[in-house]
Amino acid sequence: MVNFIIASHGKFAEGIRQSGEMIFGKQEQVQVVTFMPNEGPEDLMQHFNEALASFEPESQVLFLVDLWGGSPFNAASRIQAEHADRMAIITGLNLPMLVEAFGARFTMDKAADIAHYLVPVAKDGVKTLPEMPAAEAKSDVDETKTTSAASQPISGDVKAVKHSGKPTLKIGLARIDSRLLHGQVATAWTKSVQPDRIIVVSDGVSKDDLRKTLLIQAAPVGVKVNVIPIQKLIDIWDDPRFKDTKALLLFETPQDVEKAVEGGVQLEKVNIGSMSHSEGKRMVTNAIAVDDADVKVLKNLRDHGISFDVRKVPSDSSKDIFDLLKD
Repeated sequence: MVNFIIASHGKFAEGIRQSGEMIFGKQEQVQVVTFMPNEGPEDLMQHFNEALASFEPESQVLFLVDLWGGSPFNAASRIQAEHADRMAIITGLNLPMLVEAFGARFTMDKAADIAHYLVPVAKDGVKTLPEMPAAEAKSDVDETKTTSAASQPISGDVKAVKHSGKPTLKIGLARIDSRLLHGQVATAWTKSVQPDRIIVVSDGVSKDDLRKTLLIQAAPVGVKVNVIPIQKLIDIWDDPRFKDTKALLLFETPQDVEKAVEGGVQLEKVNIGSMSHSEGKRMVTNAIAVDDADVKVLKNLRDHGISFDVRKVPSDSSKDIFDLLKD
């Protein structure tokens, strides 16, 4: 695995590492170097040398640096120049770059390869809202204009299709997450599952044009997002038109999952990422709150043969919700 050194003026490096790990999970072989106002170049070199000493000798190292031409970059450049075969530098560090870098370490074993891969990722992470004139934005999210198998709209007359009663939509992950599509899903889970399509299954959100638009805009690059009512999932889960589509399903509550399952949708496992706290609920973990109604629904789903996997991100250790409920 490629080692990372995150370097910055001030404590920016510490903060962005913390933010990245909130999204992607705890990371090993990552060191932080901060250059403080009361320090000089020799102090900075000492920090870099101490960070490098924590890695295996002759291992690959990528420096993720805040600013081209700044002191952290200049110091890192001196080191990289002496080890160009196994070290690389990328500047302009932002959070999308760092999160993608964490994922890239699983598939790339050269620091330079990761550095080159991250440049377009970092650029794509810079966006504006509104992105474009309203007329153009509307055409971008017009689902009726897509025709490929993986991106065709979830619409049409389902009664005109012969349903098998067996799953045709390939479900890579079914997840309960009160925040629905956010950083952990758009980066860590999408990279792990590699779906063609993210489907937000919610009666409430499907009727809220603003929330629908925001979720569609949050789509990871190359992955289509649909927001549909629960009945629509019941209608299409065995629709042969979607036999080549791999989906990541997002539900807000276990009650929504129960409604889908009782409507005929077959699920083997459900990941629980977060269930928001409200009055009358107790915290099971720092991200999951339940009340008696939630527990009853979870038990009913278990009786339907569904198992549960409690994890915020793929790198977390899996826990069983019923073991947590005993505590």
